[in-house]
This record gives sequence, C-alpha cells and structure tokens, in this order.
Amino acid sequence: MDLLGQVLSGLDYAAVGVFGATGALAAARRKHDIVTFGFFAAVTGVGGGTLRDLLIGAPVFWVHRPAYLVAALVAALAIWIFGWGRRGERVLTWLDAVGMAAYAVVGALKALSMGVPPFAAIVMGVLTSTFGGIIRDVLAEEPSVLLRRELYVTAALVGASGFVLLQMAGVGIVAAGLAGFALAFATRAGAIVFRWTLPGFPGRAPSDEAP
Repeated sequence: MDLLGQVLSGLDYAAVGVFGATGALAAARRKHDIVTFGFFAAVTGVGGGTLRDLLIGAPVFWVHRPAYLVAALVAALAIWIFGWGRRGERVLTWLDAVGMAAYAVVGALKALSMGVPPFAAIVMGVLTSTFGGIIRDVLAEEPSVLLRRELYVTAALVGASGFVLLQMAGVGIVAAGLAGFALAFATRAGAIVFRWTLPGFPGRAPSDEAP
C-alpha cells in the first residue's frame, strides 16, 4: 500500500472510531447498557460507509475487514469505562468535525474510483459522512442533524463538492483531498464557533396559518 493509501486507511479507521464514540455518547445520555453502547457505536461508525457501498455496488467495506467494527466498539468501551464530561464532549465535537471532513472526501473518492458520475460522487461523500449520525439520532430519539439549523450536512456538501470539482479540473488527488477536507472542516468550525446557519424559509409555515 502506498503512502496515500495508508493515510486514507488511517483516516477511515479514525473516523469510524470518532463516529462510534458519538454513538456511545448518545447511549450514555440515555443511560443504556453496555450492549446498546456497542450497537449505537457500530451503527454510527459504519452506517454511512455501508449505505455508500450498497448504493455504488461495492463490497461493504467492513464485512471483510471487521477491524472497522472493532474500532467502533473500542471507542464505545472507552466511553463506558472512562465516562465523558462536558469538556470531553467539546473535544469530541471537534474530533467529529475532523471525521466528518475526512469522510466527505473519502466517500466521494471511493465513489469516483468506482466510476460513479461526479454529482452522484458528491452525494456519496455527503451520505458517508452524515448517515451514521442520522441513524444514531433516530435510535437515541434526539433531533436529527437534518433538522438542526447548525451547518453539518452543508459542511460535508461543501467539502465533497470542492474535492470532486478540483478532481474534475485536473488537480492532483492529494491536493484536491486536502482542499476538500479543509473546506468541510472550516465550514463546520464556523458553525461550532460562530454558530453559522443557513437562512430559514422566509414565508409562513402551513401550521402558522389561520384555519
């Protein structure tokens, strides 16, 4: 495996572990047992990549490489043993931003490598980096990332789009990947620090109208 492949593989495992930890935290908030910790971590960690691989017709990445599941379960065990206070959650928020940015690029890259058209590859990058979190929120009965005003899915979209567009323009894969990662992370960082949001629908919702 070349250096780029090793870096991408390392980012892949790290992102699964970070997302797995966020799943375990969701279980912790609900005071679930250790089995549920592991389930939440596994689903959150590999959910996005699983959907991507199923949609593009690739072998599901963790089936023949169960070390990905191990990474998610180790993260869950760490949360169970050591706990996680407010400061830890803050750190995990930033690690999650790193994992999201990395997965937006890795997901789009894998789709392009399978011959997926550019627009669909962007969608695969977004799904890879966000779908696990969506499943986590549904299972934990928390507001989904899709329904929050904070920029999360948008950050993944910016990163995946930047990477794919640069690839189409002939930019090398390393430079395009770093640029896509930086775009996604910077957008998410702005949402965390400055509470960036997109404008909401300006009109009145149907529920606001008089009967």
